[in-house]
Amino acid sequence: MEHEGGRFRRKHLVPPPQVESLAELNERLAAIDVAEDARHVHGRPTSIGFDFEAERERLRPLPADGYDCGIDLTPTDARNSRITVRQCYYSVPAKFIGTKVRVKLRANELWVFDGREVVARHPRLTRRYTYHDLLDHYLEILLVKPGAFAGASALAQARAEGGFSKIHEAFWAAAKKKAGDREGTRMLIEVLLLHRQLPAEALVAAMETCLRIGSVSTDLVAIEARKAMEGTDADDAELLTGVGETAADGAAASPGQGGAQVISLHARRLPPDPRQALPDMSKYDRLLSPLPGRTGQTQKGHGA
Repeated sequence: MEHEGGRFRRKHLVPPPQVESLAELNERLAAIDVAEDARHVHGRPTSIGFDFEAERERLRPLPADGYDCGIDLTPTDARNSRITVRQCYYSVPAKFIGTKVRVKLRANELWVFDGREVVARHPRLTRRYTYHDLLDHYLEILLVKPGAFAGASALAQARAEGGFSKIHEAFWAAAKKKAGDREGTRMLIEVLLLHRQLPAEALVAAMETCLRIGSVSTDLVAIEARKAMEGTDADDAELLTGVGETAADGAAASPGQGGAQVISLHARRLPPDPRQALPDMSKYDRLLSPLPGRTGQTQKGHGA
């Protein structure tokens, strides 16, 4: 075992590979392991991978519970909603500012817990004084101070990692054009908050639909995202194509104006009423109404 470890290091890790993260290093090592399966040890007719598959059935099964190889730490969430672990900085949801949180530091990841629930997951940083921020952790603060959104470091990191896509950028630009910088940014942040309940793919599709019809309504984004989750056909009569800004703000378009209608959430979600219609009461109204010319007698009789 020690001989093979030394051989592997000298052959594949000298000089040390230059990588940007532990995840990239693990990907390289996995590719090397696949290539090593085809190697033949001197004097053996079969490869290492072939021999391992033959021995796999004789190995003991893995334990049911995974071995926890991380360490527990309890850093304090600072005013900038970051914790410090091994001279590196990681963002935490803003509601934990000023409190201690439980952290599980692993070889490749860092988990932040609230009780038993994982509230944040970060790749482990290897360089001192570097930071990793998640935009979702700052949305409540940015909703109050939308002017700080454009220059936020979490936004720059989300752009670099691909979480803040071109669709988000286009929706933000359209919202600012319609409602101004402050309110348009608030609209975008409200859409980003929807990511906590709805899948990212459905929300991106919803934003594309709203941009196509010229709307930046957060409510319409939520409705279209739920329609995308249900697999509604794009040619459905309820698709919001050809609807003006008035309809985009929540008003229903008239059926005769061309294009599709804006179906409200109430009309779309409620099933049809299974109760029978009320009977016609007009004949009873005629029987109870006083006859012409006898109004005075009827009133006199009632008075007696």
